[in-house]
Amino acid sequence: MDENSFNFNHGNDIEHDGGGGAFLERKESNTSTYSDREGAVKEPLLKSRVNTTSQIAIVGANVCPIESLDYEIAENELFKQDWRSRKRVEIFQYVILKWALALLIGLSTALVGFFNNLAVENIAGFKLLLTSNLMLADKHYQAFAAFAGLNMFLAICAAVLCALVAPAAAGSGIPEVKAYLNGVDAHSILAPSTLLVKIFGSIFGVAAGFVVGKEGPMVHTGACIANLLGQGGSRKYHLTWKWLRYFKNDRDRRDLITCGAAAGVAVAFRAPVGGVLFALEEAASWWRSALLWRTFFTTAVVAMVLRSLIQFCKSGNCGLFGQGGLIMFDVNSAIPSYNTTDLLAIMLIGVLGGIFGSLYNYLVDKVLRTYSIINERGPALKILLVVVISLLTSCCAYGLPWFAACTPCPTGLDVQCPTIGRSGNYKSFQCQEGHYNDLASLFLNTNDDAIRNLFSSRNKSEFHISSLFIFFTAMYFLGVITYGIAIPSGLFIPVILAGASYGRLLGRLLGSFASLDVGLFGLLGAASFLGGTMRMTVSLCVILLELTNDLLMLPLMMLVLLISKTVADSFNKGVYDQIVKMKGLPYMEAHAEPYMRQLVAGDVCSGPLIAFSSVEKVGNILHALRMTRHNGFPVIDEPPFTDAPELCGLVLRSHLLVLLNAKKFTKNRVLIRSELLRMFHAFDFAKPGSGKGLKVEDLDINEEEMEMYVDLHPITNTSPYTVIETMSLAKAAVLFRELGLRHLCVVPKTPGRPPIVGILTRHDFMPEHVLGLYPHIVSHKYA
Repeated sequence: MDENSFNFNHGNDIEHDGGGGAFLERKESNTSTYSDREGAVKEPLLKSRVNTTSQIAIVGANVCPIESLDYEIAENELFKQDWRSRKRVEIFQYVILKWALALLIGLSTALVGFFNNLAVENIAGFKLLLTSNLMLADKHYQAFAAFAGLNMFLAICAAVLCALVAPAAAGSGIPEVKAYLNGVDAHSILAPSTLLVKIFGSIFGVAAGFVVGKEGPMVHTGACIANLLGQGGSRKYHLTWKWLRYFKNDRDRRDLITCGAAAGVAVAFRAPVGGVLFALEEAASWWRSALLWRTFFTTAVVAMVLRSLIQFCKSGNCGLFGQGGLIMFDVNSAIPSYNTTDLLAIMLIGVLGGIFGSLYNYLVDKVLRTYSIINERGPALKILLVVVISLLTSCCAYGLPWFAACTPCPTGLDVQCPTIGRSGNYKSFQCQEGHYNDLASLFLNTNDDAIRNLFSSRNKSEFHISSLFIFFTAMYFLGVITYGIAIPSGLFIPVILAGASYGRLLGRLLGSFASLDVGLFGLLGAASFLGGTMRMTVSLCVILLELTNDLLMLPLMMLVLLISKTVADSFNKGVYDQIVKMKGLPYMEAHAEPYMRQLVAGDVCSGPLIAFSSVEKVGNILHALRMTRHNGFPVIDEPPFTDAPELCGLVLRSHLLVLLNAKKFTKNRVLIRSELLRMFHAFDFAKPGSGKGLKVEDLDINEEEMEMYVDLHPITNTSPYTVIETMSLAKAAVLFRELGLRHLCVVPKTPGRPPIVGILTRHDFMPEHVLGLYPHIVSHKYA
């Protein structure tokens, strides 16, 4: 076939969801096609306008190509035939399966989360117990060697898994899940290998003493579990279930992954309602009442399973896991009584949280950009960076308590002082009998125990002001430099640790003026820092209330979160929004940028556009598939099948590959839709799971077949969303995002022109593309 039979710029060809901008001009001498006969398209429009936005993004610590997801239902003839033929029992089965999968997601995520906690507490507990015993025996150097050596070994295990097995598992995972639920797909975001590395890498990373949490990775883990269960298994790993074929589409998977993300939060914080609100406020881009019911059901299952497992642990069957209840940080013993002075102090905490949070986000962004340069140089440097940060963390955790003074144990305690064992408020460290080291009680504990100590209300003077300041500074900067290395790492716990430190510190400084307990000041400090970094309000408020079991703190928590978010928003965006942008994920915001009001849809169409006739030559289709990576192509009905050229609809690349692979071709341009409808079923065109679907390289088509024709009517989506070319770009962007589209067809305003002007995809709405075409509008973006 002639290489020039398609008029488009080969040199600028990039992966794209659909061609946009100009109608394809075919130059076939032996075929009568629409564009040959129309004088209006002798020269392609926008011949040199190609969308050059990045088609790759950073997923975890891995750079990989990205695509959009098909959240829109392709209403072609096969789909309509399938729905018409479905019996009532099949519809009932589909509904039951949805709820059954929600149950399985909740159950599986709860079991994984409990296993995660059990493993972390036992591994970290063994390490801390060994260190404590060596310190009690005055073997200080051996204690440091054991502490730092075990930390480094665990860190290397986590780094090797992330660097060599599943780089996509590095980091929090929340930005990737958020982007996926917005319609962005990338290789291995939710793959089984990512799931396994996320689980074990998180266990090793948290147990290694890094200033990271397991809460963010649990959200990613829940999403991976939901994806694995909902995609009919994995062909690659020989795990497939035929009865799950109903869910082989992006729309149903999106709902299940939303349930998985909510379950992840629920199991991480033991906060079922907070998990639902987190999915609604932060993770999901589309929401509806049916999804609310399912996520609530999923998190309720999580809560019941966790309660049963924790009840089992109370009998002492869980090793060093302890006998904690469903409430992680119970501060209900302190009754919040406050006056006007306290409210002023609380407002100050909110302002400080906003300032510290926005600075934290700025520093995290800079560190991530630096680390991405290091991570690009290969696995060896990724692992080396993890080793360096591990050694630095161990030196801080073991070295800084030596600068703290020993404090006499308070009298009348109901707990042992100094603490003998792995956890507790009163660590002996290097102190003599009857004394404790308050800084060691924070550093040489698991992160969860350190938070419990900071929220504690038993002893107002338990931690010195200098110790709280040192711990806050260490947690703040260690949290910044640790996030971004090649291990699964969450941001919640570092932020809570730093926030609780300066909250309690402020409570100590204002002790003579404020009547509120210092433990509650710590809780409000954690809330303010969370609000300043993550910019969530409702979900954070409920999560913290469920974490602490203190409903009386609700008014103060709301005030702090509102103030911290308002202050931080004046400086920069939330941490997850910044990371999504920094990673290069083309995230569609809920609102259009102000400068988009000055443009219309036709202004940003990129091209040239590649279109097919409704009965197209096989060679033309194959050539287009080989020369481009477009995922959507307009289909034009033209004489003799219609009186005049008109837009028939949109056909997907994956559907074309299945159709060509079946080789149902004809020698002449004739309609054979009834034969194709009998031959195919809608499930034949379902999206594959983790296993790879058909690629153009898999097609085996000879020269004779290249000259034959194929009828595209049965697989063409005849109900594509279209906008007129003069529609405001801002309106088109909101429409695109609200409907969860992958392709938006732009049609001409005036008759006598080709029936389609171009196709808009999410890349056409990205600021890099729009401002690259119209740089002069930047100065007027607030007009």
